[in-house]
Amino acid sequence: MATQRPSRVREVQAGRLAWTEIDLIDLGGGFARPLRDGLEAFGVQVNYLRVGQPRHLVAALDGSRPIAPYVILSCHGDEGRILMEDVAEELARFQPFNGDIGPDRVREHFRLPGSVTLVTGCDTGDPALAGAFLDAGADVYVAPRGAPFGYASMFAPLFFFYELTEQRTPLEAVERLRAHDDELAMWELYQR
Repeated sequence: MATQRPSRVREVQAGRLAWTEIDLIDLGGGFARPLRDGLEAFGVQVNYLRVGQPRHLVAALDGSRPIAPYVILSCHGDEGRILMEDVAEELARFQPFNGDIGPDRVREHFRLPGSVTLVTGCDTGDPALAGAFLDAGADVYVAPRGAPFGYASMFAPLFFFYELTEQRTPLEAVERLRAHDDELAMWELYQR
């Protein structure tokens, strides 16, 4: 292994269980399960969390449990919001909120200290939403400004983590991602 080019996968091949950990939050974006399989092939431990209610999303991201160094929200988005279906009226009274997640809800409910957070939904690369995630403690926020094709929203996190596996920084990974084609050029990186 010493003669092979450097890669974090080499650490796993040498006996480590994973080189990092990701909290993969599945909000019904459609690609979370295959994304999980791809990320695990890169030697990443994936904590897969299927979320169907706002209170479960808050429990996953409010800081009451250890947050992984990387967080991916597999979701749909629109106009700077993460889309989340309204829950039935009889369940709504047990929720911290009901409906979409914009900057105010992120600031109020999420705590992501030191994380690199990637969101796959369309238009979630909006500066106001990015600022809210940074205010909630994320060191880096990556998301598309625009509406990439669905399969591009699955490929982007895989490409990003491939680059990290090859020992590039998040900034270098996003630069390489954006250079790939017009669909991936929509992805933005924000940091403090």
